[in-house]
Amino acid sequence: MRLDHVRRLGGPNAYLSRPVAIAHLDLQGLTGHETTDHPGFAERLVAALPGLSSHHCAAGRPGGLLDAMARGTYFGHVTEHVTLELSGLIGREAFFGRTVLAGGPGRYDVVLECPRDEPPGSPVVERLVGVALRVVTGALTGPPPDTAAELAEIAALYEAERLGVSTAALAAAARRRGVPVRRVGDLNLLRLGYGRHRRMVWAAMTDATAAIGMEIAGDKRLAHRLLADAGLPVPDGRVAASPAEALEALRDIGAPVVVKPVAGHQGEGVHIELTEPPEVVAAFTEAAGGAGGGPKGDADGAAVIVESYVPGRDYRVLVVGGRVAAAAELTAARVVGDGAATVAELVERVNADPARGEGHDRPLTRLVLGPAELGLLARQGHRPGTVPAAGETVWLRRNANLSTGGTSRDVTAEVHPEAAALCVRAAGTVGMDVCGIDLRLPDIAAPLPAEPGAAGILEVNAAPGLRMHLAPHEGGGRDVAGDIIDLLYPDGTPSRVPIVSVTGTNGKTTTVRMIAHMLEVDGRRTGMTSTEGVYVGRRLVHLSDASGPRSAEMVLGDRTVEAAVLETARGGIVRRGLGYDRADVAVVTNVTSDHLGVDGTESLDDLVDIKALVAEKVRRGGRVVLNAEDPASAGMAERAAVRDRDPAVRFFALSPDAPVLAAHLRDGGAGYCVEHGWLTEASGDRRTRVLPVEEIAGAFGGHAAHVVANALAAVAAARGGGSDGRPGGGSGVA
Repeated sequence: MRLDHVRRLGGPNAYLSRPVAIAHLDLQGLTGHETTDHPGFAERLVAALPGLSSHHCAAGRPGGLLDAMARGTYFGHVTEHVTLELSGLIGREAFFGRTVLAGGPGRYDVVLECPRDEPPGSPVVERLVGVALRVVTGALTGPPPDTAAELAEIAALYEAERLGVSTAALAAAARRRGVPVRRVGDLNLLRLGYGRHRRMVWAAMTDATAAIGMEIAGDKRLAHRLLADAGLPVPDGRVAASPAEALEALRDIGAPVVVKPVAGHQGEGVHIELTEPPEVVAAFTEAAGGAGGGPKGDADGAAVIVESYVPGRDYRVLVVGGRVAAAAELTAARVVGDGAATVAELVERVNADPARGEGHDRPLTRLVLGPAELGLLARQGHRPGTVPAAGETVWLRRNANLSTGGTSRDVTAEVHPEAAALCVRAAGTVGMDVCGIDLRLPDIAAPLPAEPGAAGILEVNAAPGLRMHLAPHEGGGRDVAGDIIDLLYPDGTPSRVPIVSVTGTNGKTTTVRMIAHMLEVDGRRTGMTSTEGVYVGRRLVHLSDASGPRSAEMVLGDRTVEAAVLETARGGIVRRGLGYDRADVAVVTNVTSDHLGVDGTESLDDLVDIKALVAEKVRRGGRVVLNAEDPASAGMAERAAVRDRDPAVRFFALSPDAPVLAAHLRDGGAGYCVEHGWLTEASGDRRTRVLPVEEIAGAFGGHAAHVVANALAAVAAARGGGSDGRPGGGSGVA
């Protein structure tokens, strides 16, 4: 078998409302073969991948694939299931698959679900299909090849390019609230909402996060100064640009002290509770040359902060929109002895927890035995090969950061009002809408201590990590991502603008231009895509054949757009899917036999299935406008996926006697036709004149029937209750 190519459909498509990848396979020598033609194949394959035994296949129950292979199935179908199984083995959730004929004998398209936010250029699925082909062909004659090493490489690649924990939680929270989400490339940057309601988040930083606040949070000296000026408790500190200055700070402040980089992050280069001059000098050297850096001092290196050590417990408090959203008590990286295992073995045991991963890709970070950890071990009288006593706690780090292997315990319900007010004031002082406050207190559940130095705000963090609150090591998780989305979209705030999507064989561009004109006259700044280009507010902003998903995304990402009218052509649907998740109004002008033989489109029915996606992807209670005089268009009203959305179906026809329109009106529906020289809205026996036919531009007094039909479709789309973009709004757009 051979993999010819893989293409991605990033938006809703004919197979799934979520992204899919389509792998085009040539079965070559296995063309016409079935699994039963190769004795022992199924047994060898399942022995190598036991998870295949639980695949449902068409049977809709575990074991369905096994039954299919026992009866005899083709090898494209088997490759589909093996790819999905391999995807699951690397932790990549994908459950939907389908294999369809794609041209001549032995040619198949294997359709595979992709995670929603997987980067469009990701090679992961292509590599998984490649491994699947080798596994399947290997099982024909013997045990499949060992692919563990390659799967490990693919897993690492997938982990590196997937959204971080915080950003993934924000994406999920937005979708739960009905807010459209698009990942920008392979970044942890999300575009939320459409048009004038579009917002952006980058991890826990929003597009409303003040740049000045970010700068302040990134400069520990300045942050401490502003907090102190506001009367908030901060440790007494000095900036040292040399070991001599660090020792002078130790003498002035008094032991114990903390040494850390001026602009450090994630706990790197932080040394806690130092009392002796040699410790301070060594800590200065590492902090000055390690992570963070900072302004340069003398020849000895970058400046560091030496500050008083605040005793107590470590806490991280998340402030969102001027209120405490969550709080966690943090504990530094450690292992607990059992009297038998060495420190190194205990570290391996802790790292076996699937919740621990590299960097920030899991709720917890793996423990390491690096220089900092080995130094602290030595000060406790241990080495990696030492066997700690049963119950003995061996510390690997002193700083309680998740990034260095620490753990968290949710204490949100315990936060005393005085501590909450302290954190809210701190966030307001630096001007942050979303802020993480690191502080040390004897107990966050108690009133703030009155004695100086007994409590202190250690840091103010911009773009704070959310994983300690989402999935704490102890206690229940908090929906802090939802709190951030609610800050961007308070209750009742829309995240969408009205969208009209127009497809069909003829008349799309004219219909789109008519609808956009009506919306502009109605006072809405309208974004429009068509084969003539992208327009915003009647101004051409991008000259191209703009009838595909990229152009739709261009319009929906424009914060000046108040309504969108999108020409949605066959080619874009087939090659990339839709550029939006759902529309308020869908228009199908007609469907005729164009582009047959292109992109696997072999018949009129194939074209109908493609273009019907536009009618199927309207919001519940939206509007679907269909041509009553075109059987292919009119028939879409009976498709199950259309009826499931319960739209207001509006037929249009040049003649009021068109059978489909007449029957629709008799059943109490509404439609649009030409009567007595007028474009007319009909509902039962009621008639409302809209516009004289002779006034339609380009219709030559009504002689250009196709232009009149386009005008009817446009009026049908625009007439009705106004929609402000909120789910459940009116079914019309003007």
